[in-house]
Amino acid sequence: MERSLTLELVRVTEAAAIASARWLGRGKKHEADEAATKAMRTVFDTVPMKGVVVIGEGEMDEAPMLYIGERLGMDIPGAPEVDVAVDPLEGTNIVANGTWNALAVVAVADRGNLLHAPDMYMEKIAVGPKARGAVHLDAPVEENLKAVARALGKDVEDVVAVVLDRPRHARLIEEIRRAGARIKLIPDGDVSAAIHTAFPESGIDILFGIGGAPEGVIAAVALKCLGGDFQGRLVPQSDEERRRMRAMGIADERRILALDDLVKGDDAIFAATGVTDGELLRGVRFTGTSARTHSVVMRYKSGTIRFIEAEHRLERKPDFVVR
Repeated sequence: MERSLTLELVRVTEAAAIASARWLGRGKKHEADEAATKAMRTVFDTVPMKGVVVIGEGEMDEAPMLYIGERLGMDIPGAPEVDVAVDPLEGTNIVANGTWNALAVVAVADRGNLLHAPDMYMEKIAVGPKARGAVHLDAPVEENLKAVARALGKDVEDVVAVVLDRPRHARLIEEIRRAGARIKLIPDGDVSAAIHTAFPESGIDILFGIGGAPEGVIAAVALKCLGGDFQGRLVPQSDEERRRMRAMGIADERRILALDDLVKGDDAIFAATGVTDGELLRGVRFTGTSARTHSVVMRYKSGTIRFIEAEHRLERKPDFVVR
């Protein structure tokens, strides 16, 4: 992939974040998601790449744009051929309610290197670089917490686990509490939660629980770039989902998908822009005719992590593109 693609992808997430931030706290999650999707799709048309959506807004008959299989980018000679995973608004309910950690997210890898995860559940565990290799999805919760504590030089009582606040996690939450660790329950947004494990300043050390499989692949790209670790296991809820697993070559429902199963190869790029405030990124700020954004972009091949603050003169690019 071209080095310049990293900054091109930030333009994509910035546009989606600005568009969706207009709906902050207005109780309309579908409108916020639609605004993010349209803005992201518009800017993708200006990116020099030959992209194919492998994780997106749904199947072709379910989504008008950014659907699985859609081709993105400027198909020009020499443009890199890439798989594209998008979540134009990770946290639609977050924006609707005006709460924390909504993101606009894009991840890319060379063609054929991202797992085409179906829209189903995935059991997940994620940690940052210092705890890489120390945890296992099938290990007891207490054992994983002790392993993270050792890796980080902490007591278990100082470890913070992040878990989606769902009834399905009642037993998991009880096990974490019994082990003596602390918990941060989140209403939505486990991509951002997984990423936070790689940044000590976030105060989050490990992610546990079951969430969306597409979000798992996107989080895996980020953690690969950051040097962290991620393991997942698909959790089918129907015969149709089991059929889709078999079509992907996953016959064993107990199979653990390691980081390199989810994102292969020696290059990948992840970009995210904050829509609402969070531990890592600030949300969009509107200042009259301009908008301020805060983004992170990272590349696995170089190991570079960039935080980008930008001010956008909206009257000069009303559709987020300078013509």
